[in-house]
Amino acid sequence: MTSLGIPALPPPTTQPTWKQAWDAALYGPDGFFRREAPAAHFRTSVHASPLFARALVRMTREAGLDTVVDIGAGRGELLAAMHALDPRLDLLGVEVAARPADLAPSVAWTTALPESVEGLVVANEWLDNIPCHVVEVDGEGVPRVVHVDPATGEESLGRPLEHEQVPGSLAGWLERWWPLDAREPGTRAEVGTSRDAAWADVVGRVTRGVAVAVDYGHTRQDRPPFGSMRSYRDGREVDVLPDGSRDVTAHVAVDAVAAAAGGELRRQRDALRALGVDGTRPDLDRAASDPAGYVRALAGAAEAAELTAAGGLGDFWWVVTVKG
Repeated sequence: MTSLGIPALPPPTTQPTWKQAWDAALYGPDGFFRREAPAAHFRTSVHASPLFARALVRMTREAGLDTVVDIGAGRGELLAAMHALDPRLDLLGVEVAARPADLAPSVAWTTALPESVEGLVVANEWLDNIPCHVVEVDGEGVPRVVHVDPATGEESLGRPLEHEQVPGSLAGWLERWWPLDAREPGTRAEVGTSRDAAWADVVGRVTRGVAVAVDYGHTRQDRPPFGSMRSYRDGREVDVLPDGSRDVTAHVAVDAVAAAAGGELRRQRDALRALGVDGTRPDLDRAASDPAGYVRALAGAAEAAELTAAGGLGDFWWVVTVKG
């Protein structure tokens, strides 16, 4: 107690916030994404089928564009597929890792966002890896920023949100997008201010074109009550730990991102179907008249079905913003 009878604030924890530890784990000098090829640890729509790249080429051309910027480009898999489909496209990968040695010389590569873009900008499963603050309701119904030991994953609650040395916009964002119930201790939120700002910055660089963020996510109507943080390594889910040995990810509050960037929300299944990705199986009669063609069409239908499947990749969200 203070001399005025007001309860004293607990001392700040010496552990970093989740946002700080997460950022160091993924993007620090020896961070996960600087060392590791994402495809070695998890599978995205890009790796599932070249139909994903084909759809984005079609989207680019239908918009009258000839440039594509891939943010969070991994090892250039999407750009390589798009280059094979349409070598006339001007392609640029943005990634913290070094340029892949086997990437076509005509595909450009950078570690920094371009100042301006006239073209299609796509970020497939990038926003989920943008670190954000984690907030939890304590036993007294007070939201506090969660801190973590990067080596062990042991967590501790910091001071009440309004007293933490974090941007004041956190409380406002929570109130608007992810209100926490003081009657439910242990409930958590991943505060999307950093993701909103990151994507709004990207969209602001587009002078004419289309910006598309593709990710798994949720809206205010279906927020996960205890958050959604996950880690993946070597193709399987592992314990969440911000030590740089594994991916750290959390679902994206896509409605907040869309509002920040002036975007429209679409489900991946709807977006891809509109771009010609059709999972309809070929007519069985074709198997007799054109066996090889039937097998190719059947494989394509299976890939399209995976990209558009309910309960899987088809449930991903596209945040689409058209400029100019």
